[in-house]
Formats: sequence, C-alpha cells, structure tokens
Amino acid sequence: MTDYPISDYDDAYANGAHIEGAADYPPQWSRQAEAFRDALAAAGRARLDLAYGPAERNRLDLFLPESAPKGLAVFVHGGYWRAFSKSEWSHLAAGPLAHGYAVAMPSYTLCPDNRIAGIGREVAAAIGFAANEVAGPIRLTGHSAGGQLVTRMISGPALLSDAVTARIAGVTSISGVHDLRPIMLTAMNDTLKIDDAEAQAESPVLLEPRAPIPVMAWVGAAERPEFVRQNRALYEMWRGFSTPVRMHEDQGRHHFNVIDGLADPNHPLCRAFLGLDQAAG
Repeated sequence: MTDYPISDYDDAYANGAHIEGAADYPPQWSRQAEAFRDALAAAGRARLDLAYGPAERNRLDLFLPESAPKGLAVFVHGGYWRAFSKSEWSHLAAGPLAHGYAVAMPSYTLCPDNRIAGIGREVAAAIGFAANEVAGPIRLTGHSAGGQLVTRMISGPALLSDAVTARIAGVTSISGVHDLRPIMLTAMNDTLKIDDAEAQAESPVLLEPRAPIPVMAWVGAAERPEFVRQNRALYEMWRGFSTPVRMHEDQGRHHFNVIDGLADPNHPLCRAFLGLDQAAG
C-alpha cells in the first residue's frame, strides 16, 4: 500500500505504468467495441451518434435489447476527463442488454476545452435525452472519471431534473475519482485546471446525496492504492446519510480490467449494477 502522506501524486494516479501490457488495452477496447457496434447495427438494435446537445462531442450511442426495454442503463467513460469517447466501450453494453436493458453511452467535451463542472452538465443532458427515449428505471455506472460523474449526478446542486432523478434505481461507481483535491497536485491539472472552488463543488465525497438512491462503490483490489482509498472514501462519507451504499474490492482486478464484468451478464459487477445481486458487497 502507498505510505501517506504521498510524495509523488503523479505516480499515485498513474495506472498504465503499473499494469503489464497496458499499451495493448486501448486498441483491444476499440476493436471489441467496433465489432459489437457493427453486429448490433446489422441487427437493427443500435442507434448511433444521437445528438443530445449542440457541441461536437454531444453524441451518444443507444443500444437496444431484443425485446421492449425493461429500463435504461447508462455507462459514462473515464480517461481523466481528457481522453476517450463512447466508441471504446460499446462491448460493455452486452451484460445489461442480456438482462433486457437499453444501454446509452455518451461522449462529452473533454478538458481543456471543457471544465469538469461543464462535463457534468453535458452528462446530465445526455442522461435526460436518453431518459426521454427509454421508459422505466434508470441505472447509472461510470469508470474512473466516469465514477465521479455518475455520483455527481445524485449529489450536490441538482444537475438532473426531479423527474429523471426519481427514476434512478441505482448508481455504480467503478474505480471512481470521488475527491478531486489530490488530482490538483498532479501534472494532469495543467490540462484539467481544477481549482479549489471546483474541487469543493464537484467532489462527491464533499457533497450530500440528493436522494436515498442505492450506490455501489466498486474497485479492483489490485488497483493503485489511491483508487482503493478513493473508493473507500465514497463509502465512508456517504454511509452517514440515508443513501444505501455498499463497497466491493474485486480481487485480482486492476484499473484496466475491472470494467470487464459489465460485459458478462452473469458477472457479479453486472448483476450488482442492475440490482440483481443485493448480497454483493
């Protein structure tokens, strides 16, 4: 484990440098995602590049199950708010689709062309758009920076409408960065430009949940110690409220493969996300 206080914040939040074969993951994700999109598009079950707002990256993909959706699942990608798009993660929709959920995956305007607060507003607009397209309960999940974004959706000053918030049945943050203050101490902040005010306003651990929506804080047990700590921080801070919050440390999983369970309808992560395994935790 990392000794505290941390002397090198860049290393503490460096994932790829500590994962064997890290450079192979992004092209693998892209290949899997493209093949998945092509297959669903051929089956008439993919609505791609739907505009949810005016900006160039205000686009989402909506994947549909074989029958009428029983609800909406939303996946918000990570990349430290400065990398990736919806198009690297399409294959992760396979698990929720198998359980009858429609799956929305939005892109958003990255830093430095946006601020983290602005990204939150875009993600909220994407969720609102998708909610108008698909009826039923809504479940939110996000990875890394996406974990911050989905937990921000249900905490602090409202980003979602009351009607959409009332439909949210659960939120799963996967390896979420729930406290932005340490990120201010990394070189990434030259791009992100987080200041004290934004860190206070956009860090879920410093905010109060808006409603008693069930939350799962999920992290790979083999991740960088700071991600394990960030996951525990959300659990510890939010369990003092009426929000039902649980925590899980996935043994043997690191930052790049902890998300794989979403693609498997029988994996504990997918089942926990969809509220099918309330005992997990």
